[in-house]
Amino acid sequence: MSTIAPLLIIGLLIWFWLDSARAREIATAICKAGCDRHNLQFLDQTVALRRLGLRWTRQGIRIRRLFQFDYSEEGTGRQDGHIILVGIQLEEFSLGLPSDDNKVVAFRQRPPED
Repeated sequence: MSTIAPLLIIGLLIWFWLDSARAREIATAICKAGCDRHNLQFLDQTVALRRLGLRWTRQGIRIRRLFQFDYSEEGTGRQDGHIILVGIQLEEFSLGLPSDDNKVVAFRQRPPED
C-alpha cells in the first residue's frame, strides 16, 4: 500500500507533462494558422505558457492555459498575442492589435439562451 501513493503521484506528473506538451503543440498550430489568416509572420518557438488554472465546463473540470506568442507584421519588430485553451479546446485568440476591429477572435460555444 505504501508504494501505490508514490506511483500514483509519478503517474499524474507524467500525464500532466504529456498533456501540457500536447496543449503547447495545439497552441502553436493555432497561432500559426491565425497569423497566416491575418497575413502576419508567426515567430516560431515563441509560444510560452503564462498562466495555468482550472475551469468548470459541461464535460467537467478542465485545465485552462494562457499562452503568449510573438509575431511580426512586416518582418521587423515583434508584437505580442495570446491564446487561451480550456483542455485542448480554443477559448480565445488575440493578436492584441488596437487598430484591428477583430483583435480578439473568440471561438467559445455558448449555451443557447432560454
